[in-house]
Amino acid sequence: MVKNSTPRPRKLLVYLYVPNIVGYVRVLMNCFAFAICYSNKKLFSILYFLSFVCDAIDGWCARKFNQVSTFGAVLDMVTDRISTACLLVILSQVYSPGLIFLSLLALDISSHWLQMYSTFLLGKGSHKDVKDSTNWLFRAYYGNRKFMGYCCVACENLMDGN
Repeated sequence: MVKNSTPRPRKLLVYLYVPNIVGYVRVLMNCFAFAICYSNKKLFSILYFLSFVCDAIDGWCARKFNQVSTFGAVLDMVTDRISTACLLVILSQVYSPGLIFLSLLALDISSHWLQMYSTFLLGKGSHKDVKDSTNWLFRAYYGNRKFMGYCCVACENLMDGN
């Protein structure tokens, strides 16, 4: 047998990337936050907000440390969608009419699915690559981090109601 002298990169390393560790912390914060959402609204709000801040931090870490991965992108997107879904379901239980929040949930999931699927069909590497889009709003949202940040913060504040 001939031994290969070239070291193989360890595949498990991606799970220990800094942005992915931030993502795991987000998952844990959200699990705890939603477990106590009815009994401790203030702590829930703080944890949900910190998870939202960590969403920005994990993207920054991925770019800063050049630790971008498909696993991290999926972890981030799934965590975002589940967090938003849980929040909208809770709001639908607390406020009337709840159908408004459930409609927003359907819009959130379907719009993200359509954006991701169209990205896949076009063979792009990221759903944020909208340079050639004819839609001015997509270009403004994904092309300007300040505008995107403003939209995200405004959305979270409007949904949280605090």
